[in-house]
Amino acid sequence: MMISPKNFVDIAKKYQFSNYVCIPCSFLTPLINYVCQDNKSRYLSCVNEGDAVATASGLTIGGSRSIVMMQNSGLGNAISPLSSLNYVFEIPVLLMITHRGAPGIDDEPQHSLCGEITTTLLKDLCIPWEYLSLEEDQINESFKVATSYMLSKERPYAFITSKDTFKSHDSKTKKYKQNKTKNNNLYFYYYTKRLPLRREILNKILKHTRVDNSVLIATTGYTGRELYQLKDRENQLYMVGSMGCVTSLGLGLALSLTDRKIVVIDGDGSALMRMGNLSTIGAYKPNNLVHILLDNEVYESTGGQQTVSSTTEFGQIAKACGYVSIYEGDDPILIDILFNDLEHTQGPWFVSIKIKPGTIEKLPRPSLTPKEILRRMMKQVATNF
Repeated sequence: MMISPKNFVDIAKKYQFSNYVCIPCSFLTPLINYVCQDNKSRYLSCVNEGDAVATASGLTIGGSRSIVMMQNSGLGNAISPLSSLNYVFEIPVLLMITHRGAPGIDDEPQHSLCGEITTTLLKDLCIPWEYLSLEEDQINESFKVATSYMLSKERPYAFITSKDTFKSHDSKTKKYKQNKTKNNNLYFYYYTKRLPLRREILNKILKHTRVDNSVLIATTGYTGRELYQLKDRENQLYMVGSMGCVTSLGLGLALSLTDRKIVVIDGDGSALMRMGNLSTIGAYKPNNLVHILLDNEVYESTGGQQTVSSTTEFGQIAKACGYVSIYEGDDPILIDILFNDLEHTQGPWFVSIKIKPGTIEKLPRPSLTPKEILRRMMKQVATNF
C-alpha cells in the first residue's frame, strides 16, 4: 500500500502547509513531482539541509507553514539550525525525513550508520517523530498530531518515511521557473582606502530603515549585539548560533513578507560558511531582499582569527549567483546610495563593504530572550504560526 501524492498534499493544505523546502531524495520523487506541478504549492530547491531548515523557518515566521524534505543522511547538515535556531527561538517546522539504511533494510553502504542513528538524532534534538503511515486514512491524523504539537510547543515535528511510501507520479513541466536572463546587473563600486567601523555602517542602516516597512536580521556575534546597542527596535532580529543561516532565514522571510524590505546584515565568516545560499537567492530573486555583507576579514567575536575573505570577491560571486544589483567598496556612502536606489533598481540587492575590526568595550547582549525578540518582531509584522 502506498500514499497518493495528491491526497497527501491536499491534507497538508487543510493544515495550511503550502511550502515544500527540499533537498531531494529518490524516496520522495513522486511527491516532489506532484508538488512542482501543483499551482497552490510552493517548491523551493535549497543547496543543503541546514539552509532548507532556515529558509522554512523564515517562511514560517512570515506566516506561511512549511515542510522541509530531506534524506536522513542530511540531518547532520541541519543540526546547527535545528538546535540553535528552531530550538532557541522556538520556531515550528515540519520535517519529512527519508529513512535510508533503516535497520534490516539493504541499502547503499553510505547510509548504514545514519540509518541506525536517525531516530536517536531526532530524540537528542528534542524533536518528536513518527513513521508516516502507509494507510491514507491515517495521514490526516498524523497531520493533526503534528500540527497540534507544533502550535502548542512551538517546536519542530518529524515524519519519517520509507522507500515506496508514495505512489508514482510522473514529472511534467515544473511550475517554478528560475530566472536565467542575462544579466542586466547594476554593479557599483567605491573604494577610498579608509575602512569604517561596523557601527558606522549599522548607524547608516538604521537611518534608512523604518519599523513599519522593513525587517532587519543581524548575523550572530558582534553584529547583532552592536545593532541592539545602537538602537533596539521591534522590527529587528538578532541571530544567535546557527552561523551562516542568516541569509536563508532572510530568504524565507522575503518570500513570505513580500510587502516589507528584508535587510540581512551578514559577515564574511558567516557568508563563507554557507555561500551556497547566495545561489538560491539568485535563483528565486526576491525583489524585497537586501543583503549587506560587512567584511572585516576576521572572526572577531571568537578572538580575531583570520577568515579567508581577503582572497574572495564577494560582489563578483553575488553577480555570478544571480543577484541583480551589486555594490562593493569600503565607504559608508554605499549604504546611502543603495537605499536611494531601491525605488528604481531591481533586487535582490547585494552590498559588500570592507570594514575594520573593532567594537566597544563591554558590548551588551539583548536583555530579552531570543524567543521574546522574535515574538515581538512577529507582532510588529502581524504574523503567527
